[in-house]
Amino acid sequence: MSLKSRGEGASRSIISQRWALLLCLGSFCAGMFFTSRMWTIPEPKGLARPTAPEANKLSVVSEGCNSRILQEMEMKRETKDIYRESFKGHNSVETLDKTISYLEMELAAARTAQESIKSGAPIPEDIRITESSGKRKYLMVVGINTAFSSRKRRDSVRATWMPQGDKRKRLEEEKGIIMRFVIGHSATSGGILDRAIEAEDRKHGDFLRLNHVEGYLELSAKTKTYFATAVNLWDADFYVKVDDDVHVNIATLGETLARHRSKSRIYIGCMKSGPVLSQKGVRYHEPEHWKFGESGNRYFRHATGQLYAISNDLASYIAMNQNLLHKYANEDVSLGSWFIGLDVEHIDDRRLCCGTPPDCEWKAQAGNICVASFDWSCSGICRSAERIKEVHKRCGEGENALWSTTF
Repeated sequence: MSLKSRGEGASRSIISQRWALLLCLGSFCAGMFFTSRMWTIPEPKGLARPTAPEANKLSVVSEGCNSRILQEMEMKRETKDIYRESFKGHNSVETLDKTISYLEMELAAARTAQESIKSGAPIPEDIRITESSGKRKYLMVVGINTAFSSRKRRDSVRATWMPQGDKRKRLEEEKGIIMRFVIGHSATSGGILDRAIEAEDRKHGDFLRLNHVEGYLELSAKTKTYFATAVNLWDADFYVKVDDDVHVNIATLGETLARHRSKSRIYIGCMKSGPVLSQKGVRYHEPEHWKFGESGNRYFRHATGQLYAISNDLASYIAMNQNLLHKYANEDVSLGSWFIGLDVEHIDDRRLCCGTPPDCEWKAQAGNICVASFDWSCSGICRSAERIKEVHKRCGEGENALWSTTF
């Protein structure tokens, strides 16, 4: 090869390198130019850009979803707060329950008071003082069921287990125990029978007069009226009903009830379940015997009618619902039926139904003093006006027991 040919090859190589450099610079400049002019996000094919109305709709839907999510989050937060409060608020629930019971009692009291005012029933002087100065709390109200013809029975009770005069007032103030004979009015209100009770009340001051027409077949109605009236007049832990031919040891009764003071919905007495008597003309005949099933069936458990006690909340329940509560022929059956569907604790205490001497006497000697004593054969102490002093002497707890006992 000649020198000329080698020179031409070298020249072409040099030219090629120059053109390559220029092409690189041109490509770089063109890339910078197009990048600054055309840097946009490519839109997916087949998806059109929404118009202004459609964009507004999408915005509203988005806001709705966000709002719904926020609401759900808020509900979840509130639910968590409720659960948290529930776990740490057991005592608060109990307090609320007591508050509701108190408000229900106040409502019942207001209704009963209104009915008493409308009917013109007399309001005792000490009750007017209590209402004006605020109610105090009592342990129990003892209502002694009596009738117009039972003057001798009442006097025998006054002479034995019911304190009189200043002692009765002291019993109320120091021990929180209210005791009253419970009676309504005659069919001819203001007649001779009512005037006799008014004269007796002026002498002793130990009556609770009810807006009720007296009658043996109306004992269930009288029981309802008694509890409704008593819970209106006195705020007590317990309300007791006892017949005027039964002997009662008041201190022992107070101790017995005080043991259940912290409980609610208490129904205490001598529980029984006697036969449903369908035969007409017999004592304790049940006109509505068919409601208790076939002939020969027995009643549900209920306290015998000589003496029983109920707690404040149950008395308030009766006061609020007295127009709805059904009355059976026998008042103790009626009372038991009112609690059948409720969450009530039935307490069967046989000391509330001891027999007369020697039964109650033997138990007293053994240190198990009876709360109440009577003869089952007479549904009370037989010839109580004559015999109750003997029962009191042999089975009584002694007067000092009442004043030395702390409830």
